Amino acid sequence: MTLYSWFVFFLAVQIIHFLGTWKLYQAAGRKSWEAAIPVYNSIVLMKIIGRPTWWTLLLFIPIINLIMFPVVWVETLRTFNKRSTLDTLLGLFTLGFYIYYVNYTQKLEYRKDRSLTPENKTADTVSSLLFAIIVATLVHTYVVQPYTIPTSSLEKSLLVGDFLFVSKLNYGPRVPMTTVALPMVHDSIPLTKSKSYLSWPQLPYFRLPAIQNIKRCDIVVFNWPVDTVHYFHEAPGRPGVIKPIDKKSNYVKRCVGIPGDSLSIKDGFVFINGKKLVLPERAKPQYSYTIAFDGKTPVDLQSLIKELDITDGGYFKNEEKRDTLVLGALTDASAERFRNTPGISSVTRMVDKNDDNRIFPHINKWSQDNMGPIYIPEAGKTVALNNESLPFYKEIITNYEGNTLELQGSKFLINGKPATTYTFKQNYYWMMGDNRHNSEDSRYWGYVPENHIVGKPVFIWMSWDTNGKGINKIRWDRVFTTVDGEGQPQSYFKYFLILLAIYFVGDFIWKKRRENKA
Repeated sequence: MTLYSWFVFFLAVQIIHFLGTWKLYQAAGRKSWEAAIPVYNSIVLMKIIGRPTWWTLLLFIPIINLIMFPVVWVETLRTFNKRSTLDTLLGLFTLGFYIYYVNYTQKLEYRKDRSLTPENKTADTVSSLLFAIIVATLVHTYVVQPYTIPTSSLEKSLLVGDFLFVSKLNYGPRVPMTTVALPMVHDSIPLTKSKSYLSWPQLPYFRLPAIQNIKRCDIVVFNWPVDTVHYFHEAPGRPGVIKPIDKKSNYVKRCVGIPGDSLSIKDGFVFINGKKLVLPERAKPQYSYTIAFDGKTPVDLQSLIKELDITDGGYFKNEEKRDTLVLGALTDASAERFRNTPGISSVTRMVDKNDDNRIFPHINKWSQDNMGPIYIPEAGKTVALNNESLPFYKEIITNYEGNTLELQGSKFLINGKPATTYTFKQNYYWMMGDNRHNSEDSRYWGYVPENHIVGKPVFIWMSWDTNGKGINKIRWDRVFTTVDGEGQPQSYFKYFLILLAIYFVGDFIWKKRRENKA
């Protein structure tokens, strides 16, 4: 929806509110016109139902308002002495329109001094639960979100089974674009394949102020730009469904190119503006290698793979001879360890030089290890539009920035007007996995738009190894470690346990003192 559409929608909601409540306002000693003034009517309503003015703010926060609206409906009904279970159910299941019935057909009895304390234990539990859900949804949507690493594309830096906290504050909290959705879930309802959201109405993209900009080598969580899935309840013949931006699958990669960069990949190494990209110490780029054996000295391959914690067991080029092993996901240090192992004659990094049409921009002249230069678009910058540049920017012009693009003879038409240049509306980024030969990333689908950015992983609170046994299923050295920082990761778990112990001991002593004073 456009801003104009949202304005019309907002006015329609205000009219619906006025028509259904103006008599209630009168019965509460207010003026009927107060029910018609946007925002002010909500402030007045909070006074009528005896709730704090700041509740008004919650009514205008996407997702949170879906929880608040039913609460306000029920509170309004109870304020006018409609307190039965039937009244509550009618208020909820009619989406508040039961208030119309009360407003026009019932004798209005305003209970100005009604008790706001829950009348029984069940009501108290429901009230506490709603408050907890609202707080949790606020934190999840605008502050920090839990995330699990599902793939090995950032192996060594982030492992499969790492449980992260992703900060929304670092790059600026993105206001949800999908306004009708279940809180604290992503695109589907847990344990089902059902959608957790409605595709309409959609808010325009808006991001709150950020603490920092995305820097080269930052690990970033974002919505996968080309995510097109089948219907949630799959059946033969059903077409794909395009998700709203904020409901596309969450991906995590390392940002290697920021807006304005010229990026090239040469023999697997990333170059930015002509200079080789220097990765942080914690980054462990990995490549595939061929390992040749001399056939004279036996090599305990399984022990070596276990020692180096290599997850890809590889394969032999010739299963009968078993003289050359192809092994993926080796770091420089692991490759060097193989070179220094008796019985191994050579260790050679594999470089893909075959043209591959899967590689962006799908012109069948680049490979995953050799491509570029590619310009990373920057908001406000202008590029020439021609047959050579079109494959790079077509998706940006039409999909990510919402224009129409036509070719009329040898001329390009954008939104029906001739164009020889294009000016970008937002920033774009280039994301890649450290596990270079086992990562579906920007090399395959191109740029990541700024409006797809979710947040920055900052903390690993748990790490679960499915191959471990017993207590060793938990990777204790990764629990409570930071994702960013200088040097190697350090676990702060012991400090957490110390603080936890201090808290419980202090709480015990404080309670004992209170008992003694009593």
